[in-house]
Amino acid sequence: MSAPPPSRKNVVLLIETSNAYARGLLRGIMAYIREHEPWSIYLPEKGRGDAPPGWLRRWHGDGIIARIETPQIGRAVAASHLPAVDLSAGRHVPGIPWVETDDEAFSRAAVHHLLQRGFRQFGYCGEPQFNWSKWRREYFEQMVEQAGGQCYVYESTATAGKPTSYQREHRRLLAWVRKLPKPIGVMACYDIKGQQVLDACREAGIAVPEEVAVIGVDNDALLCNLASPPLSSVIPNTHRTGYQAAALLARMMAGEQLGEQAHRIGPLGIATRHSTDIVAVDDPDVAAAVRLINERACEGINVADVLREVPLTRRDLENRFRKILGFTPHEEIVRVRIDRVKQLLGETDLPMTRVAQLTGFRHVEYMSAAFKRRVGLSPREYRRTAQA
Repeated sequence: MSAPPPSRKNVVLLIETSNAYARGLLRGIMAYIREHEPWSIYLPEKGRGDAPPGWLRRWHGDGIIARIETPQIGRAVAASHLPAVDLSAGRHVPGIPWVETDDEAFSRAAVHHLLQRGFRQFGYCGEPQFNWSKWRREYFEQMVEQAGGQCYVYESTATAGKPTSYQREHRRLLAWVRKLPKPIGVMACYDIKGQQVLDACREAGIAVPEEVAVIGVDNDALLCNLASPPLSSVIPNTHRTGYQAAALLARMMAGEQLGEQAHRIGPLGIATRHSTDIVAVDDPDVAAAVRLINERACEGINVADVLREVPLTRRDLENRFRKILGFTPHEEIVRVRIDRVKQLLGETDLPMTRVAQLTGFRHVEYMSAAFKRRVGLSPREYRRTAQA
């Protein structure tokens, strides 16, 4: 007689479904389960930071994956004495693994995006009750200083568990954007805050992106496209984040003692929308060249194609690029292509030949060599890493 199949592990997911970031985490967790042994999943309906379900105190399961964003959720998870993985930067339960965004990499992506558009004045708009917002602000300020720019910071007055009134916060934000030097590139700690900055600019009669360019974080497509104008955003790798959390929990439920480990997951790239669709430089020829490169680099254009549209010699164009932006037109073309390759590798299973075609590389071999020079990994190695 064959042995009975092993019983399924019972896992509760204390993760909200109310935002794109959390839903991406859930998709990553589901991907791990499909590729490994099935689990019986309990997903209570909850919003971000909601109290844990009352039945958790009496639940006899095998493991928990949670966004532990409040002390109350932390106490409930700790009291269960079950293997648990945290998907929050709140750090309310010491001693367990946690998987979160690599906030240094997210800030670097935003600063680089704004620098590429010629900004030398920068703003950061944050929510100090969240660790990830504080860390992003600190890294953002450091990187702006290293680039020789000046940074202006706005922090919400909300505190953990005590949100401020919308009207008072809006008035403060409105006063801040009015006082900002222009033009300026602003990083919002996440897309909701980015939408609020855009609302304040619209009320103040400030042109976006000509006077204030805004980039958020999370790439919540619905929220970003409902914003006016549509909001550019740093794209998190939520699939890998959720997948990694599930893999860690599986090891713990198998008896491994992992202890407190931080696993930080970097972004996939930038989703550029109208809120940063500008080149903030006084040189109209350089601005035209940068816009052309960003629009058509993945069509396979080269510097000669750019020169057909810009009335400059190659030497003049390269000298102006280096003086104003710090890099050459060719370097910008390669950067745009490589960023698109990274996005396709992280989000799709397209064959390498198709990725090369979609990103302006004539041959896979050339794409692979250029990618490894810039990223340090081959495209296949990067895909395995990005998709866990």
